[in-house]
Amino acid sequence: MTSAMPGTLISVIMPCFNRAETVATSIESVLAQSFTNWELIIVDDGSTDQSLQTVRAYSDHRISVYLQTNQGVCAARNTGLKRATGTFIAFLDADDTWHPDCLTKLHDALVGSKARLAYCGWQNVGLPGGQGEPFVPPNYETPDKLATLFESCRWPIHACLTYRDDIFAAGLFNENLETSEDYLLWLNIACDNPITRVAEVLAYYHFHDDNQATKNRAKTAINHWRAQAIYLEHHQEIKNILGRKKLRQLMYSELRSRGLSCYWKRDLSNARIIFRHTMKRGYGSLNDWKYMLPSLLPCSLHRKLIAMLEKQT
Repeated sequence: MTSAMPGTLISVIMPCFNRAETVATSIESVLAQSFTNWELIIVDDGSTDQSLQTVRAYSDHRISVYLQTNQGVCAARNTGLKRATGTFIAFLDADDTWHPDCLTKLHDALVGSKARLAYCGWQNVGLPGGQGEPFVPPNYETPDKLATLFESCRWPIHACLTYRDDIFAAGLFNENLETSEDYLLWLNIACDNPITRVAEVLAYYHFHDDNQATKNRAKTAINHWRAQAIYLEHHQEIKNILGRKKLRQLMYSELRSRGLSCYWKRDLSNARIIFRHTMKRGYGSLNDWKYMLPSLLPCSLHRKLIAMLEKQT
């Protein structure tokens, strides 16, 4: 039984690029929702596999398919947004899924409050070594909300529901960002508006062996920093609210931490890029610079230095 209120419609935006093996599962996840007053807008971003044939096999009148040349996920989502007619917007990538009550519970959380965005828990599926434990995020509507949200993206793109009007007021997705585009959008919406939590795991993020965007750790880390910088450029008042020292810590400690994470995993190519980006901004303690400075050496020398240090320990 749906909890949809008369006149309320959720537009689900699904970008798709070469997801023939997974897109049907994602569409079925939408079809299985207990909330039935939705439209699913699938934007095929120039797929070269059988994705388009797969999505066109669905005859449900609530599903529409749009084609565009390959322009990237941000452009695909923006194409879908411009065709959306719903009061609310949800995003589901063509390889992820929802619990059947996901839209119902996110919708009810929004209409039952003054919040402009509702988020829920999620689970990463397909990661090795027990990394896929279900996670329910804390309540972020606290006095520290601004600093908490600015530090890092707090929910995946398909684990929230928000108002269409707020997305357009925020300027849609920044198509200059290949990753962290959703993080920037949530900053623009959630920092200035009340948000609410559904304390249940309702969204599932599926990992694959192919080249997912998050695999390029250096690009991901630097785009995260770029999203923060873009947000600050348009919200200068944040410098007065949080203070320059706090902002610098929130921006560069995250960058440094991602670089060190790559370093200890011996993902040296990504670590070196992140370290160089951090050093250009003059951030880090003396101990941090001990690990970062060698990234200025040729990579072969850097690896030899690490090997020599490892032998001494």
